[in-house]
Amino acid sequence: MDIGIGLPNAVPGTEPPALLDWARRAEDAGFSSLATIGRLVYGGYEELVALGAVAAVTSRIRLTTGVLLGPLYTNAALLAKQTATLDRLSGGRLVLGVGLGGRDDDFTASGLTTQGRGRRLTEQLTEVKRVWAGEERGLAGPVGPRPARPGGPQLVLGGTSEASFRRVAELADGWIMGGGTPDRFAAHAARVEAAWRKAGREGRPRKLALSYFALGPDARAHADAFLLDYYGFLGDLAPRVAAGAAVTPQDVTARVAAFEKAGCDELILVPTTSDPGQVGLLAETLD
Repeated sequence: MDIGIGLPNAVPGTEPPALLDWARRAEDAGFSSLATIGRLVYGGYEELVALGAVAAVTSRIRLTTGVLLGPLYTNAALLAKQTATLDRLSGGRLVLGVGLGGRDDDFTASGLTTQGRGRRLTEQLTEVKRVWAGEERGLAGPVGPRPARPGGPQLVLGGTSEASFRRVAELADGWIMGGGTPDRFAAHAARVEAAWRKAGREGRPRKLALSYFALGPDARAHADAFLLDYYGFLGDLAPRVAAGAAVTPQDVTARVAAFEKAGCDELILVPTTSDPGQVGLLAETLD
């Protein structure tokens, strides 16, 4: 199982030098991916722009959106151009994770409704893949640029409904779980595999998961401060999310072992603080 690390793009107060330092350290430490988490109405950096910045200071590590809220990007051709640009500029390192989003304020701020978002996402991704494939859209031909890889960046989709699993099987290369236990991951992964087979797809879908962490003497305080705020919209459920963060080396190693046993292909450990020292602490824990 690959181990990636989150980029603290969503942590409020993260300064640009810290973000870039984090990315350099993550690549030097040998993590498989740098991953963002996405939200509009919150004090963090937009995912594609943040990954564009860190692409310029790294050369090998994968760049993963975990996940981009697809329905908020209403111009599918422009999204295709943006992601193809990032993929090409980074040398084919983009993994585009896309989800529906579930916070009403993100949609309200965008002048959108959550109603029909699943249908809109399917239409959007279908169009994005056509643009990536080079279909002509005007007198000048394709939208461009041509992605670094034939067919475009690797595409992984979030969601835990049957409709989401069908969308993975029909349009994507894999599935990503945005939070939850290893047992929950295993149960959902089995449903993804079933949808994949039912759709007649060859091979197997790539399966990823996100899990929060903090390390060091103030680990619990960092985890609570960020997660209770970030998930405050959940009300009484927010403390349960915060309590699930791995805050000791023992927590981290146990979490990694459990997700590997559950059949996860890549576990991305998402930070709750932007202190670049967290990269080294995590690498030492996993060494």
